[in-house]
Amino acid sequence: MNPAVPADLLALFGHFLLLSLLSIGGAITVAPDMHRVMVDQMGLLTDAQFNASIAIAQASPGPNVLFVAVMGYQAAGLAGAAATLFGIMLPSTTLALAAARWAHVRREWRGVQAFKAGMAPIIVGLTFATGWILSVKVPGWSHLLLTIGAALLVWRTRVHLLWLVATGALCGALGWV
Repeated sequence: MNPAVPADLLALFGHFLLLSLLSIGGAITVAPDMHRVMVDQMGLLTDAQFNASIAIAQASPGPNVLFVAVMGYQAAGLAGAAATLFGIMLPSTTLALAAARWAHVRREWRGVQAFKAGMAPIIVGLTFATGWILSVKVPGWSHLLLTIGAALLVWRTRVHLLWLVATGALCGALGWV
């Protein structure tokens, strides 16, 4: 781990601010540019450290963006982790919050209602596609019954989603799915 140099931390923070607005599809989509800056230009990480940072974070539970904090930590300790993580999260989080507040204030506008109504089937379709991709290669049918049962419970009752997640985990631990 290299000592934290304020100019390097500021440069990392600024670069990750810009990358945040380009990372459509998640932070992993701009990893090549992170490599270019942190390994090739600034020399803060080796290729092995960069690859290990992504591997460690992807193997850990939690959001995929954790690899950014791991890279920052490897480059410059806690200050590096804060610079990279806040840099990548601040613009996209601020933009999402501003858009949500703007739409909430204007929720009666016809355009906002049309946007929400148009996005709902897209979100349902993308969620269904993700579920299909995750389940299509799994042998058997018990996981499909569990999925259909959970979907029906969500649709027809007020059962909290965490109970359904816990039930799915229990079924998996018992080897039922």
